[in-house]
Amino acid sequence: MKGQFVDLYASADYLGPGAIEIDRYQTEIFDIVRRRGVFGQRIKQVPATGHPSRFFEETAINSPTATLAFVDPRNITPTVGSPTRVELAVPLKALVSQINYNLFDLEVTAQQSQFAYLQAKDLADSVDGLLRTHDVALWNGTDTSLSSPTTLQYFGVTGQIVAGGNTTTIGVAPASIVDGLKGTIAQMVSNSSYAVRPTAIYSNPVLLDLIDREMKSEYNVVLNTVEITAGLRVKALTTQAGELPLIPDWTIPYTTGTPSVYPVYIVTEDLIEYHWLSDPNPRVFKLGLPNALTQQMVVVKFGAPVVKGANFAHYQVNVQR
Repeated sequence: MKGQFVDLYASADYLGPGAIEIDRYQTEIFDIVRRRGVFGQRIKQVPATGHPSRFFEETAINSPTATLAFVDPRNITPTVGSPTRVELAVPLKALVSQINYNLFDLEVTAQQSQFAYLQAKDLADSVDGLLRTHDVALWNGTDTSLSSPTTLQYFGVTGQIVAGGNTTTIGVAPASIVDGLKGTIAQMVSNSSYAVRPTAIYSNPVLLDLIDREMKSEYNVVLNTVEITAGLRVKALTTQAGELPLIPDWTIPYTTGTPSVYPVYIVTEDLIEYHWLSDPNPRVFKLGLPNALTQQMVVVKFGAPVVKGANFAHYQVNVQR
């Protein structure tokens, strides 16, 4: 490739008597790019027991039926029983991201002293980018099995709840969204086999806005608010499990059409765990300077989510509108 000279005057905005105007920029970069979702910051973070990470679930206690438990007090014949437990496991997955710093570009930027913080910001953005991918995959990971993984992604919480069989639909208007959600929660709480107490309702902000509108138009009621993290308050719905926060989560997708379908997730957050390896946070490794004199920073995170009690403690409600 043949080199060529460039007119230096073209870099100036204006040349005149007593004035040379050149490009200058604010030293702060305007940045409100969306990063993390809220769901990944509220579920349990627990160390993995290995790969896969294993645990036991008790599905029934030693509780004989009435016909076997009640006996003639003068002829006591006890029934032998034992609790029912199953072994479960979650395979760990890997997320990785890399950013390269060219030595020449770093030294030019340092000498200009205009964006002195840029190297640190770009590394932080690389970590945030990996966490954003992690948060989206917590709900929407494409794997379809914990016992026989089919993809390199997480088996998402959505997939695990659907696989548990707890899915219902609220039809188009005049079917009430609020009544449908409250009825589903009442059904969950009335479970005679498990002590179910859901703790939150997650959905896309668009659906939660529809709930607000319904409460105002149908009942002339404004929902109460609750604080879910320091400084963050959301609307709450009064149910048979108490006041459950309606948490807007942009990582939950919905489909538009006739009708549009908005999934809602009623979850027991204490029973949703992220099993991590070595550290719950992403780790950064500096690989040094190869022949190209480029610093390579690699961000790594190992772990996977698991939904305990997927077939009774959580529910997917598809709202049609």
